[in-house]
Amino acid sequence: MTRYAGRRAVVVGQATGIGLAIAKRLVEGGAEVLLTTRTAQEGARASMELGSTARVVASGSVDLGTAPFGDGTHNADFVFAGTVASARPLLRHVKDGGAVVLTAPAPSSATVHALATELASRGIRVNAVAPGCIEATAGSAAPLPPLGRLGSTEEVARAALFLATDATFTTGARLPVDGGLSSS
Repeated sequence: MTRYAGRRAVVVGQATGIGLAIAKRLVEGGAEVLLTTRTAQEGARASMELGSTARVVASGSVDLGTAPFGDGTHNADFVFAGTVASARPLLRHVKDGGAVVLTAPAPSSATVHALATELASRGIRVNAVAPGCIEATAGSAAPLPPLGRLGSTEEVARAALFLATDATFTTGARLPVDGGLSSS
């Protein structure tokens, strides 16, 4: 599959769960992916799962000026980050017309809208997925949402990729991916 061929993405500090699911889908679709991790151990696990087509940097954050993509350029089509604070250092490296998707459980609509407004002049869309009731690690319990089941990291990844690639006239939006919990 080459849906994302020729595209570059940075996934910041999320080498497990949702971030890893996003990186996997991008790699499978032919994108060049730079994934940052919080620890070297996380990085090693992510590298094994993603294979040689993704670059994994164990740092938690990255300046594309010091960790460029393979050809030495510094422009990303997409940035996936948990918070505005983790995305902000990379904004100057996002291509005009690119996309930023925040993946925190509860980014405020006002925060997403403010960053979207700030980057609109460059044609950069900023949106957020707000996951909730996602399959948790063993031993933790989460309330079931109205759909009657927990969601998966893969479902959140698909929503994030939709906002990054297909929702080309959407910016400043916060998309709950929580099985209807936020609408109850």
